[in-house]
Order: sequence, then structure tokens, then C-alpha cells
Amino acid sequence: MPQYRELTNSELGVELFDHFERKQVVTDCKRKVDGEWTVLADPFIDDWSDSDYSYLVECLKNTLASGGVVWGAFVDDELKGFASVERKAFGSEGQYMELTSLHVSSDMRRHGMGAVLFLLAADFARNLGVKKLYISSHSAVETQAFYEHMGCVEAEEYNEAAVQREPMDCQLEYVL
Repeated sequence: MPQYRELTNSELGVELFDHFERKQVVTDCKRKVDGEWTVLADPFIDDWSDSDYSYLVECLKNTLASGGVVWGAFVDDELKGFASVERKAFGSEGQYMELTSLHVSSDMRRHGMGAVLFLLAADFARNLGVKKLYISSHSAVETQAFYEHMGCVEAEEYNEAAVQREPMDCQLEYVL
């Protein structure tokens, strides 16, 4: 049974991810074409390199330093999932906080870990008084199915910085 807890800056290092496998085999993606959501064949393997993990650790440390939160899911003391939320609110009415990461190790997917991490992230944002969680989500159909199941819909306002970082992502929101 997974254990969930907030991560601290001192434990954030690349070694924390020694038993975490990001690998995702993607065949189809959901993309907006001429204003309509369409499923397109776009096969690739999404995996992280050592430098990607190093960059991730820097980003997560920055999240904590700026008042955000990083949640970890552990099985047998090994990190198998994590989620992060930035504390800074944005949007025309300050209605959003961004879920900047939500990842589950490939060996633990489809067991509810992602849902628990998502709800922990939503509670963090809700407790700080924002109305919506913003997600710039991977466009893989499986990822989109997860967020749809959680109740996410297309964002009413797009975060242009997120769109610039990942132009193929789907911009979603979750009403808290």
C-alpha cells in the first residue's frame, strides 16, 4: 500500500528517482487541429535521461523554495509517484494554481496512485483559496483519459508560458 507525504528540499536529489521509471509508450495523442480536438497517430517513447532527472530536481526544489508543494508516493520506501503545485496564483482573476507535475512510475500505473496525488494537489490549491487547478498535460490519449476521469476540462484561459514550454500539451483546468 502506497504511503503519501510532502517531500522536503533536503531529500530532493536524483537518487530519489533511482526506482522511478518515467517511460511511456505513446501511440495516439489528442491535439487541437483547426479548433477541434482530434486523436492523431503520433507514436513515440517518452522517457527521461539523467539530465532530465537533474533538471526535474532543480524544478522541484524551486517549487518548494517559492512556497509550493511536492507530494511523493512511496512503496517499500521507494518513490513511485509525485506531484507538484506552484503556489503563485495566476489568471485574469487569480483563479489558478498550476499543477506542474504529476507522474507515476510505469510499474505502478493504473492502481489509483495518480488519482490520490491529483487530489492531494487539488486540496493544496483549494486550501490556499484559488478556484481552479491548471494543468498543461501530456497529449497522450491515456493521459487525457486520466484527467477527463478526474473531472478536468479544457482551460477557459490558457497560460501562455505553459503553452510556450510545451506547445503539444493540452491545457486543462479542474474546478476546486
